[in-house]
Amino acid sequence: MPEAQQNRANAFGKASLFSGLSERELGYLLDRVVPRSYSSGEIVFSEGELCAGLYVVESGSIRIFKSSSGGREQVLSIEGPGGSVAELPVFDGGSYPASVIAIQDTVLLFVSRQDIHGLCLAHPEVALKFLRVVGARLRRLVGIIEELSFTTVRHRLGAYLLRLAQKEGKQVAQGVEVMLPANNQEVAAQIGTVRELVSRNLSRLQAEGLLSIDGRSLVIRDIKALESDLSDSG
Repeated sequence: MPEAQQNRANAFGKASLFSGLSERELGYLLDRVVPRSYSSGEIVFSEGELCAGLYVVESGSIRIFKSSSGGREQVLSIEGPGGSVAELPVFDGGSYPASVIAIQDTVLLFVSRQDIHGLCLAHPEVALKFLRVVGARLRRLVGIIEELSFTTVRHRLGAYLLRLAQKEGKQVAQGVEVMLPANNQEVAAQIGTVRELVSRNLSRLQAEGLLSIDGRSLVIRDIKALESDLSDSG
């Protein structure tokens, strides 16, 4: 198998939607997939555009987000290699419910609505995988709504930092070090608030000794203390 096709096969193998496909089923996709390259910061599609198909991340990463009329963003998900987007509108025939932007130089594998429908008709078990993935995404969105509705900014910020520590934290002498995004506006978009409140709450947590911050490097000095703070601030 040529290298380019092997890379695409690997990406589909990582995707929950298509993992476990037989060689014949995978071949059906590989014969129809269209690779598309995006530069960092380039919009893949915007909320409200008619859905033409779904995308699987081959390399790089994307941010799925909603925008308010005032320009505020709420990040719904960040997807890396094997991640997928636009599963729901592929079937309901509607428009994309959110926007997607490339976070870095990214290659996406596009599969049209017609080809997805054809695959599911030929192999009904693939449709069940779609239901599982859509269900998991729905649960994640319900969790976001719950956080935004019932928790404070301090709680959401602390929970975000703990997730960051679990995913990419590095043990150092003072605690667990994580790297914050390039600016607090990005953090604000992740937790559904504004940049000023992120800055204010980071300063408070640092003053209380839970964190230490040096530029974009942040050290959680005591993970358990921060977890305890979440239970108090929720």
